[in-house]
Amino acid sequence: MSNNSSSGTPKKLFSRPSYSESLRIGDILRKETVGGLVLIAGAVLALIWANTPLKDSYFELRDFHFGPTIFGVDLNLSLGHWAADALLAVFFFLTGLELKKEFVIGDLHNIKTALVPVTAAFGGVLVPALIFVAINAPTGGAETLKGWAIPTATDIAFAVAVLAVIGSALPAALRIFLLTLAVVDDLIAIVIIAVVFTEDLQLGYLALALIPIALFFCLARFFPKFFEKHAWAAWVILLPLGIITWIMVFGSGIHSTIAGVVLGFCVPVRRKDGLPKKGLAEQFEHRFRPLSSGFCIPVFAFFAAGVTVINTGSSGSTLFTDPVFWGIVLGLICGKPIGIMASTWVLTKFTKAELDPDTKWSDLFGVTLLAGIGFTVSLLVSELSFGLESAHYEHAKVAILAGSLGAAVLGALWLVPRNRRYRELALRESMDANKDGIPDVYQQDEKGN
Repeated sequence: MSNNSSSGTPKKLFSRPSYSESLRIGDILRKETVGGLVLIAGAVLALIWANTPLKDSYFELRDFHFGPTIFGVDLNLSLGHWAADALLAVFFFLTGLELKKEFVIGDLHNIKTALVPVTAAFGGVLVPALIFVAINAPTGGAETLKGWAIPTATDIAFAVAVLAVIGSALPAALRIFLLTLAVVDDLIAIVIIAVVFTEDLQLGYLALALIPIALFFCLARFFPKFFEKHAWAAWVILLPLGIITWIMVFGSGIHSTIAGVVLGFCVPVRRKDGLPKKGLAEQFEHRFRPLSSGFCIPVFAFFAAGVTVINTGSSGSTLFTDPVFWGIVLGLICGKPIGIMASTWVLTKFTKAELDPDTKWSDLFGVTLLAGIGFTVSLLVSELSFGLESAHYEHAKVAILAGSLGAAVLGALWLVPRNRRYRELALRESMDANKDGIPDVYQQDEKGN
């Protein structure tokens, strides 16, 4: 976002971004859209299977255990745990890459442009958590309060997939805001997972994890051209180091997906030769995102989203009386928009900033509704909070699905009628781009094609 910082002139929030930033974010959004659609397909398949006469076979498959003991670490895990602990590590590796890129060359590099999405992200985490606590503290007690972090996460892929369907002409600045907000949201979720859900910390394994991490960092830092030129090298050299890191972090008691984030931060973003080409981080993201979006995340969603919602017997009768259910649903649908809108409004008052003339508060509200789509990280946090055997875990999954669906529907009802005005803005941006000598590809990017 390019803000006018001259003295006496109020800053403009959500003004049109730079050409290069629009291209970069547009490329990410297109990739996330495809991943989001595959993610939804995996979740729908699990829901269908878990609500058929063959539902027992689904849960038997999810709970099937296998795995060796390596370096003294027992890896005899269920398929569901392998998906949550191992496959999600790939997703978090890409999250680490994206976070580092945002801090080095993206919106988070400049404190002025980072202030809005960072403030909004913290508001979007705090208010849902407070709503969950307010609902659960009087009746649920300590057991249900464990789930306070579940409604705090925004699913980038899911939200972007919905946005691609219902708001393809949304101004580029608001699309960038949603993506940057979700990236910061992921960072907060990573900290919560690392700090809150670490039990019985084993410092020995944590110290041993530093060895492969250091080797990974040195190789990526000093031999980037080698890994750029030889695609096989990452699989043969870096992947084994990544696996060893994952095992050591798993054994340390910290959730093993954190290993992916740390390794993602070890990859350099800028090229050492200064040439305007893709750095190693962007090349790795390009290579490995299809693996994450096309396999890892859908498989995780398949094993995590399966819950029986029909013929549930006594479990079904307690669903709507469980404060966990309402804390998550209201946290996602109400807490996210309230937190993001309120924190952004407060920021404008303290900084005397103004919205860009082409952006209305009603436009921002539509984006905040989509931020209530919490899925991948919310499902992971629900498992960490309650465990697979808890009835609260099953209720939490239903709540995540219901809350995310509700947020998507409300976002659609709000944004679709505004698409005509968005298309007019996109056309105006294209005309301005041509006047400034910017290539026609900018027009395509701004229209979301």
